[in-house]
Amino acid sequence: MRIQIAPSLLAADFTRLGEQIRDAEAAGADMLHVDIMDGHFVPNLSMGPMICEAAHRVTKLPLDVHLMVTHPDSMIDAFVNAGAATIHVHWESGFHIHRTLSKIKASDCRAGIAINPHTPALVLTEVLPFVDTVVVMTINPGFGGQKLIPETLPKIQQIRALISAQGREIDILVDGGVNAETIPQVVGAGANILVVGTGLFNHGFTVAEGMARLRAALSAL
Repeated sequence: MRIQIAPSLLAADFTRLGEQIRDAEAAGADMLHVDIMDGHFVPNLSMGPMICEAAHRVTKLPLDVHLMVTHPDSMIDAFVNAGAATIHVHWESGFHIHRTLSKIKASDCRAGIAINPHTPALVLTEVLPFVDTVVVMTINPGFGGQKLIPETLPKIQQIRALISAQGREIDILVDGGVNAETIPQVVGAGANILVVGTGLFNHGFTVAEGMARLRAALSAL
């Protein structure tokens, strides 16, 4: 599988969001990751459908929406209408995950399931037939800029093995602490889409420079 890079808008400079989105696209990003937080499922608030729709207007990149919310079903239609290409919901957030995933698929979006660091890989066994992507949180969700939790790496391997056992083509996204230094670990474990926040949107370097560092790390594998 080709390794793809998904810049996380959560780390972007919101005073010039359109410019940063264009910079990411010009630098060769494969998609944009949009973290939605409700202040209940995670201890933070982020953005909503209006920001997603605004991003959709300024880029041709697919929007990868990650719903870190308590009631994902109530938000699906809004993000579909805002231009989401993929919508991820958390296994921990739903009582009827199959119903939620089916609603996403019926909206002509790719459906994804996300799991937190404490959630074991085996909970995904019954839902893998209904998803296109799996998000492995390698930090506790809610805030950007955290360091990758190394104990989550074996879980990526386990999920890749579960996917292979079902004969599916499913993307594994890694979200949290991904940068040029940790890329060898997460790719080696089986991830093929890398959600990158402060490793790309950073006051210390330009987006183009950040992307060059990430691509160099991938080339060295």
